[in-house]
Amino acid sequence: MSSDSRELLGIDPPELLFPFELKKQISCSLHLTNKTDEYVAFKVKTTSPKKYCVRPNNGIVAPGSTSDVLVTMQAQREAPPDMQCKDKFLVQSAIVKQDLAPKDITGDMFTKESGNVVDEVKLRVVYSPPQPTSLNGGSEEGLGSLSYQEATKGPRESEIITSEPLALISKLKEEKNSAIQQNMKLQEELDLLRRQIGVQHGGFSLVFVLVIAILGILLGFLINR
Repeated sequence: MSSDSRELLGIDPPELLFPFELKKQISCSLHLTNKTDEYVAFKVKTTSPKKYCVRPNNGIVAPGSTSDVLVTMQAQREAPPDMQCKDKFLVQSAIVKQDLAPKDITGDMFTKESGNVVDEVKLRVVYSPPQPTSLNGGSEEGLGSLSYQEATKGPRESEIITSEPLALISKLKEEKNSAIQQNMKLQEELDLLRRQIGVQHGGFSLVFVLVIAILGILLGFLINR
């Protein structure tokens, strides 16, 4: 490190661990702790900005304080080969003035040419099975020189996929099917009731005709006498 670079933030965990599941949005938290007596600005970048969103993706940490950053991986349609992820993150930090607002943070603040005391920490992304099993060992892939871009602050509304809306949709479908079945049952009972009423009405007409006929026969008999 040169004279204008030193460790400013403690980052925990040292790598981003995601319990990978297909078609499910997964989040991981980063804890940034200011290890200095001055105010430190930070910016989070990634090699796959469309795949992840970071909230907040920049900010300012007061001396001795900790800032939490939530990294969310969008739902994936397929798993990478051997569950090995090549995505990387870069956390940039720089000492800034106390009165600097987060909205005024710019990328130029994190360059050595700016004259600020700066630091950069590279983090790799690790996938683990959703069940609590031991992570397969393997040689660490070098972080190397990668192309990092500023992570997005949050996903677009159309990209948000969570289990809670899916469960709600499933519940609504079940309720709809149940309502359809109940409606069909009520319709059958109504048809049965209509047929029963029709039979009763038909029976009443037949009896009435028989009574009239018997009365006619009796009347004719009496007249003939």
